[in-house]
Amino acid sequence: MTDDFEVGEYDPELVENWAKTNESEGLESDGKGDKDRVRIKKFPLCPESMREYIPCLDNEEAIKKLNSTEKGDKFERHCPEEGKGLNCLVPAPKGYRTPIPWPRSRDEVWFSNVPHARLAEDKGGQNWIVIDKDKFKFPGGGTQFIHGADQYLDQIEKMVPEIAFGRHTRVALDVGCGVASFGAYLLSRNVITLSVAPKDVHENQIQFALERVYLQWWRHLQHGAYFIRVKHLIWYIVQGVESTGLVMMGFCYLRSTGCSGQEDILLGQHSLFINMKQPSKNNGKVNCSEIELNQNSVFKYMLLVLYRVWWIPGFLVDHLLKEVYVDMINLTNRLCWTLVKKEGYIAIWQKPFNNSCYLQREEGTRPPLCEPNDDPDNVWYVDLKACITRLPEEGYGSNVTAWPERLQNPPDRLQSIQIDAYISRKELFRAESRYWKEIIEGYIRGLHWGKYKLRNVLDMRAGFGGFAAALIENKLNCWVLNVVPVSGPNTLPVIYDRGLIGVMHDWCEPFDTYPRTYDLVHAAGLFSVERKRCNISTIMLEMDRILRPGGRVYIRDSVAVMDELQEIGTALGWHVVLRDTSEGPHASYRILTGDKRLLRA
Repeated sequence: MTDDFEVGEYDPELVENWAKTNESEGLESDGKGDKDRVRIKKFPLCPESMREYIPCLDNEEAIKKLNSTEKGDKFERHCPEEGKGLNCLVPAPKGYRTPIPWPRSRDEVWFSNVPHARLAEDKGGQNWIVIDKDKFKFPGGGTQFIHGADQYLDQIEKMVPEIAFGRHTRVALDVGCGVASFGAYLLSRNVITLSVAPKDVHENQIQFALERVYLQWWRHLQHGAYFIRVKHLIWYIVQGVESTGLVMMGFCYLRSTGCSGQEDILLGQHSLFINMKQPSKNNGKVNCSEIELNQNSVFKYMLLVLYRVWWIPGFLVDHLLKEVYVDMINLTNRLCWTLVKKEGYIAIWQKPFNNSCYLQREEGTRPPLCEPNDDPDNVWYVDLKACITRLPEEGYGSNVTAWPERLQNPPDRLQSIQIDAYISRKELFRAESRYWKEIIEGYIRGLHWGKYKLRNVLDMRAGFGGFAAALIENKLNCWVLNVVPVSGPNTLPVIYDRGLIGVMHDWCEPFDTYPRTYDLVHAAGLFSVERKRCNISTIMLEMDRILRPGGRVYIRDSVAVMDELQEIGTALGWHVVLRDTSEGPHASYRILTGDKRLLRA
């Protein structure tokens, strides 16, 4: 058997009476495992109340122990203690339907898949979202672009032609994104957007974006430095673009959103900052334009966080009102940003190329520069610091080629990755790209991936992003969230410099996203590494939680773990198939595929 195997039809609407039997069905063993087979009972379905369960954000036991929740502490990560994690299958809502495929899903989704009306009730007048019979519809507007995102994006590009969406600007960051129409319309300009939203009174904003099938991420941005070229300030929203990209950001309602200022890890040198604030109040919430910057330390902290990941060079665009303009000018001067252009309420700043301005500031100027030994790429469970991240003397992150050439060009920051290698990093980079290109071509021929309705894809062990790059090279119409496990080298700088997008994560912990996020979850060599640190069942339960009914799992891993993975997959209710790789039956690696069914009690 090779990678070019044929796959029969699969009904994603398959429903089973899952509660009738407790034990998994028998499996045929090929005798290649290194352990005795263990019978695993079927995992039960969770209660209906857990249909939107996010383990590290919905940990009621931990939240009850907090001394105070006034500053949004309950929205921080509070992962379950060992032995108290998820041990059941998160159910889909009643009436769940196969999602509407892209590109129709940009404009409409099934109400039954995200059955929450409050956002439509609160934001209907801003052209965000409306309910039409059995669907939510998205007119394309937003708080700051009521008449549509396309017109708004045209205006930004005309003001600063250097932004050049889809050429210089390839990756976007959108923090506080609402239903993420900004990112949805950037897709048509060949820009991929990582949209981040808080869990506030409209706690299902992220679900709408995910159901519209494009990239959305929770609050904790685990990135390194110098990734975003342009950022944009809008009321209640932080949005961004990497590599001559755009960042949009707003600071309304900060206390309730629990903003912790992690955006500092997303900006690169000489980038643009765009700030747009609506002169209005909404449903009793005070608009950001009425926040005094010199009295709001959270605002300053957020700018510092965004500064760190701001690309080199790049811009910031800010829709300013008169009452905040003076404070903003004072702060940006201390941050060494240059005011490039101002039209009406829109102002554009640019970040410096190097550290010379910072070093020439008066002694005692706040915020200070970070210490020289501060590592901006150290991001996993690291305390935030109220300091300006120093720009790299080597110029890493400032000279990335334009899209699409950058996808296959080894970036300069490849040399900064801490890996043990006997051959050059550039050779490793190119070898990984060739490896995944051949594999994906085999999947397209044998698995008919070209016919799959793939849109939301997760790569759980991304390396240099070769898997995602191969999907793009083969013109598969999907986006990929590349995850770099904390158990290995931090390759995120390379992933972003390629024009891809990703986060760091520890797979011994739950992933911060809603259930039913991904159409495809891919894991290559993950379990043979992480089983030394984590319970394999815990990881696969998390895979099931974030996989959509009808979605697929592809696992390439060593023969030693395959029997256990096959047993667990069946206990999860997946339709599991174990295959040989193209190297044949005696290879040390095999492929496990799993199709998730729609289970009912």
